[in-house]
Amino acid sequence: MTPTHATRAVLFVDISGSTRLYETIGDERALARVGRSLAMLARVCEDCGGKVIKTTGDGAMCMFETADAALRASRLMQEKTDEQQEPGEPGLGIHIGCHFGPVLENAGDLYGDTVNLAARVAGLAKVGQIITTADTIGKLSPALAERARKLDRVPVKGKQKAVTIFEFLWQDSDDLTALSTRTDPGRVARLVLKHEGREWRFEGPGELSFGRDGACDVVVGDRKASRQHARIERRRDKFVLADQSSNGTWVQFAGEAEEVVLRREELMLRASGLIGLGHSPTDGEGAPVEFSCE
Repeated sequence: MTPTHATRAVLFVDISGSTRLYETIGDERALARVGRSLAMLARVCEDCGGKVIKTTGDGAMCMFETADAALRASRLMQEKTDEQQEPGEPGLGIHIGCHFGPVLENAGDLYGDTVNLAARVAGLAKVGQIITTADTIGKLSPALAERARKLDRVPVKGKQKAVTIFEFLWQDSDDLTALSTRTDPGRVARLVLKHEGREWRFEGPGELSFGRDGACDVVVGDRKASRQHARIERRRDKFVLADQSSNGTWVQFAGEAEEVVLRREELMLRASGLIGLGHSPTDGEGAPVEFSCE
C-alpha cells in the first residue's frame, strides 16, 4: 500500500484507575468494565466523525479530520466517563492529549511528528484533563477556542524548541484542575533519588540510567527489571522519566491513589513519589526507587 500524506488531528486517550479496579473487584469484573469503557470511547470517536487507529493497552489512538471534531470528542469522552462511574467501586478516569498537523498514513496506521507530539502531550495530562497544542487551538472554531487556557511552554523530547500547551476546559465550571508546568529560569532544579540506602542528587544536564546492568547509574537487583530499564533526562528545569524496558515502569505520585504505568513512554516527574521497575512500587516484591523534585 502506498503511504499517503494528510493533515489530521491525532488524539491519544488513556484510562486511569484500572490497576486499583482489578485489585478491588477482581479480574473478570474489572476486565469487563475496562472493556465497556474502551467500547464507549470508540463509539464517541466514531460518532464525532473520527476513526480509532489502534488501541494501546488501556487506551486508544484516534484520528479526526478537523481540530473541532477532535476536541468535541475529547469533551464527550470525559463526560461519558463520568457518567459510567459505578457506585461503591473505584472510579475510572481518562486523560487526553491532542495535536493537529501532517501525518503519514500507511497500512491503517499513522506515522510522523504529529503522532509523536500528540503522545507526548497526552503524557502531560492529569486524570480528567485534555491537553493540546497551539497548532490545534489555531485550527479551532471561535466557540471552542474560547474554552482553551494557555498553560506554558514545555520542553518536549525530539523538538528543538519548547512547545506551547493548552488545557481544553470540558467542564462548565471555574473549579478546574491546572497543570503545574510553570518554570522559573532562576531556580536550580534538583532531583533526589533514594534506593536501598543509597542516595543520588541529579541536577543535569544529561541523563541518569536505571537497570540491572552494572553500567547503569542506579543499579537495581530486581529480577523484573531490564538490564537497561529506564532513564531520567533533565529538560530545562523539569525531569522526564522514559521507560525502555520489557515489563514497564510504574510511578506512584505521593498523595495520589492511582499509579501511572509507562510502556515505552515518557512522564514528567513532579513533587515526590515512588518508581517501580517492572512492577508496582507498592506490591512488596522489591525495593522501589524514591524520588523528590526540589
